Amino acid sequence: MTGGTRRRPRAARRSTVAAIALMVGGAGLIAVNTYASASETNETNQSGTTRLAAGAAGSTVDCPEVADSLPELSEKALAGVSDELAAMDTQVTDAYQRLTRMGTAPGAGEKVKGEVLDPLEKSRAESIGRITDSIGKSTGERPSGLDDLAACEVRTAPGGTTGNGSGDTGADGKDSGDKGSGDQGTGGDGGTPPAAGGENGNGPEATDFVDIRTVRPNVNRAPEARSGASRGSFSVDCGMNENKNYNTDNVIVAPGVTNGAHHTHDYVGNQDVNAFSNNDTFAAAGTSCDKKGDKSSYYWPVMRVQDGTQEFDQNNDGGGKEGNVGKILTAKQAEIKYVGSPTSKVVGMPKFLRIITGDAKAFTNGTANANAHFSCTGFEDKVQLTDRYPICPKGSDVVRSFAFQSCWDGQNTDSANHRSHVAFADANGNCAGGFKAIPQLTMRLVYSVPTPVIANGQVKNAYAVDGFPEQLHKPINDHDDFISVMDQNLMNQVVDCLNKGRNCGAGTPPENGNGAGKGDDDGGKGNGESDDKGGQGDNDGKGGNDGKGGNGKGDTGNGGATEAPAKGGTPNGQDEAKGSGGFGDEAVKSGGTAGADAPRTESTVASEAQRAQSGANPGTSASPSAVSRPEGGEDQEPAGSVNPAPQAEGSQGSLAETGSQLWPAAAGALMLCAGLVVLLRSRRHTARR
Repeated sequence: MTGGTRRRPRAARRSTVAAIALMVGGAGLIAVNTYASASETNETNQSGTTRLAAGAAGSTVDCPEVADSLPELSEKALAGVSDELAAMDTQVTDAYQRLTRMGTAPGAGEKVKGEVLDPLEKSRAESIGRITDSIGKSTGERPSGLDDLAACEVRTAPGGTTGNGSGDTGADGKDSGDKGSGDQGTGGDGGTPPAAGGENGNGPEATDFVDIRTVRPNVNRAPEARSGASRGSFSVDCGMNENKNYNTDNVIVAPGVTNGAHHTHDYVGNQDVNAFSNNDTFAAAGTSCDKKGDKSSYYWPVMRVQDGTQEFDQNNDGGGKEGNVGKILTAKQAEIKYVGSPTSKVVGMPKFLRIITGDAKAFTNGTANANAHFSCTGFEDKVQLTDRYPICPKGSDVVRSFAFQSCWDGQNTDSANHRSHVAFADANGNCAGGFKAIPQLTMRLVYSVPTPVIANGQVKNAYAVDGFPEQLHKPINDHDDFISVMDQNLMNQVVDCLNKGRNCGAGTPPENGNGAGKGDDDGGKGNGESDDKGGQGDNDGKGGNDGKGGNGKGDTGNGGATEAPAKGGTPNGQDEAKGSGGFGDEAVKSGGTAGADAPRTESTVASEAQRAQSGANPGTSASPSAVSRPEGGEDQEPAGSVNPAPQAEGSQGSLAETGSQLWPAAAGALMLCAGLVVLLRSRRHTARR
C-alpha cells in the first residue's frame, strides 16, 4: 500500500512538472512577443504630430526644421536664406557621420554631447543668426523664436545602451526639460548607438519591410465628383530617365548649392536642371517629354538595391560617402498624369511654379508633410504603405505613387518653406482659404526589384530610396519634386482637357473615331483637328465621337469617360461589368468596375494628405488608380468597395509583420497547448490508477 502510493506520485509529478514547464515557457514567449509589439508603436508629440518608432535602427541626429518657421520672404531674401538652410543640412549630415564613428567605450555619452551635439548647436545658432539678420534687413522685422531651434538631440533606438543623464523624456520622445536627453542614451556615460542595418550601416533594416499579402486593406474612396467638376486627365510621356540624368542637387530647396540634396535624383523632362539652373535656363533647355512644349522638370530620389554593386557615385558626396549605396534601379514605367478637381474647374498653373510633395526628413520631422505611397502591382487598389517597403509576390512589381498639392494661392510660384504657396484639397476635394484648384500632378513609378529576404532579423537584397544619411533610408521619407515649365498653349490644352472631362495626351487611345479630328463635347458632329492622335469623343450627350463627323451618341463614350456609364452607356462600348474603359474609383462611380487593360484615368493617392491637411486621420492611405492583377494573383475587389482600415504609422500589427517576427508567439502558443495536453493526460492516467 505504501509502496503503491509512492510510485504513483513519481510518474504524476514528472508529467505535471513537464506540463507546467511547457505552459510557463509558452506563456513567456507570448508575453515577450506582445511586449515587443507594443514597444514598436508610434510616439506622438505634444502638438499631435506622429513620430515613427525607430525600431531596431541605430541612433540618428534629430534637429528642429527651421524652414517651417520662416515668414514669407521676397525672392532676394529667400536666396540668402536658402544658402543657410542648405548649410544647416550639411551640418546635420556631418554631425550624424561623427556620431556613427563613436565607439562603445565608457563615457561615450559625454563624448557624443561634446563632439556631436554641442558643436552642431553652435554652428546651427550661427546660421540661424545670419538667417534672422537677412530677414530683418529684407522685411524690417527680425523673426522671433528661431534661436530656440538651434539645439538638436540624438534619438537612440531600443537596443542601444542608455546614458545616465537626468533629462526627462517628453511625449514626443524628446527631452522636455534641459537638452540633456539622458533617457535617450546621450546625456551621460555609456550612451551608444546600436547597428542601423543596411549595407552602409544606415538602413534600411528588416522591420522596414513587410509582405504586402499580410497587410489588411487600407484604401479609401476618392471624393465623389460633383456637378461642375473637372473630370478629365492629361498624360505626358517623359521617359524613365533612360539616359541616366542624375545629380545630388536640389534647385528648389538649395539653389546654388552643390550636393544640396545629399542624395541622388532621377530627372525626366527638362534636361538642364542642377543647383545653378534658373528660369531662363529652364526655358532654353531641351526636354525628354513627348510634347516639346513641356519643359517641366520632374525629379525624385533614385531607388537602389543594396546588392554590393559599386555604382558610379560610390565614392561621391550624396552617394556612397553619405550612405546611399547599391545598384541604381531605373523604373520600368514612369506614368505622369494631370487630373482635375472633383468639385470645380481648374485654372492653369503659372509658369515656373515649384512644388515639393512629401518630406525628405519625415523620419525625424514627423509625418505632418509626409506623402509616401508604396504598393505592388495587383494590390494598389487595396493597400498603400507609407512607413514600410513592400515585399511583393512573384510576378508583381514595386510601385511608388505621388499625388501633388492641387490648390494654389493664385500669386506665388514658391514660398520660404516651399510649401505654403500650394496646399492639398480637403477631404471633400475643396480648396480652402482663397486657393484655386489647379491641374493635380500625379506620378506612378514601377520597378522590377529583386525580392528582399528576411532571416534572423536581417534583410538581404534590401532596396530603398535615396535620402539624407541621418534619415536611415526609412520609406516615410520618400518625396517628389516638380517645376512647371509648360508653354502657355500646352497648359491651355491641359486645362481644357480636364475641364471638359476628356482623357488626353500620351497613350490615350482615339475615342471611337478614325483619328482625324475630335468629337464635339457639346453635341453635334465631330470636327476640328486633334493634337492627341485621334482626338476625344463626346462625354456629355449626343455629340459626335472623334473622327470624321459624328457617328454615335455620347453615352457610348470610352476611355473611362465618367459621364458615359451614368447615362446608361458602357465604357468603350463594352460590357459594363468589365469596365475596360474605366479605372479604379472613377469606373466604380460610373457604374462599372476596373478592367484588366483599363487606361489609368485618375490617381487618388492624395486623399491621405488631404485628410491630414483637414485634420482627419493621416494614417489612412488612399490608392492610386486601381491596377490589373497579375496572373495567378489574388482576386482583387473593385476599388472603393474594400473596407477602409487605417494603417498605423510605424507598426502594421502582428498580422502585418513578417514570419520572422511572429515565430515567438506561435511557438509559445504551441508550447502552451502541449503543456495542457500533457497535464490532462497525466491526470486521466492518475485517475485510472
